[in-house]
Amino acid sequence: MSAAALLVSACGGGDESWKAQADPTAADTTAEAGYLAPPEVVSARLDGQAVRIEGSSAPGAQVRIAPPRGEPIFVKADVAGRWRATLTPSQPVHLFGLSMTDGSRAAQAEGYVMMTAEGRVAQLRAGAGALSLAPASAGPRILAMDYDRDGGAVVSGTAAPGAALGLRIDRARRGETKADRRGRFSISLPEPLTMGAHEVEVAGEGGEDLLRADITPAGPISPGPYVGQRTPYGWRVDWMPPGGGVQTTLIFDRRAG
Repeated sequence: MSAAALLVSACGGGDESWKAQADPTAADTTAEAGYLAPPEVVSARLDGQAVRIEGSSAPGAQVRIAPPRGEPIFVKADVAGRWRATLTPSQPVHLFGLSMTDGSRAAQAEGYVMMTAEGRVAQLRAGAGALSLAPASAGPRILAMDYDRDGGAVVSGTAAPGAALGLRIDRARRGETKADRRGRFSISLPEPLTMGAHEVEVAGEGGEDLLRADITPAGPISPGPYVGQRTPYGWRVDWMPPGGGVQTTLIFDRRAG
């Protein structure tokens, strides 16, 4: 398996008879089945050389963890909709798709889940800001920045739930928003961002956060569909969204300052 090897799976019992069933690759639901919320990763921690992830889904659902290349991994949620998997990274950065089936219904999480060998986890979303797996904070914290080859950019992070926030790039006002009930925010820039170094500031209820971001073009992605590397500020992933093109996601390691 090229992306990650499963060591321990399933939250609760150890029945693995479901593995022989059809591969749940479809993300659509039938009209009569109604909406089915997709699965998500809710926590991750480093345990020796492995990363233990926990997630939520529909109770008893079959959860599929699928690298862009290689065989998918399956786990089963318990009666409360909790599931666990222990992954052993073979590379510094991995991307994988996350989906589930619940009877005749299926749902797929948006974009890719990014996991690093350090235990960092974030959801990468095509044309939108990455959702870093971090709790709400009393003040604004910039955790990620996404941009494409045309300079379209999104800044995202955490703040107090419901906090009003404003974005400045190089001291110029570039957008505003409110954090959601989980304390997450994403602010899209109204104009393309030029390549080079920029000061990025988010300020509002609870204080302000300022950092420097180096915006550089994505290099070749071969054999694809992503290239990840450690940087002085955290992690950089150049990746190919399902719809085409190339998107760059910067995940800032605020613990390192």
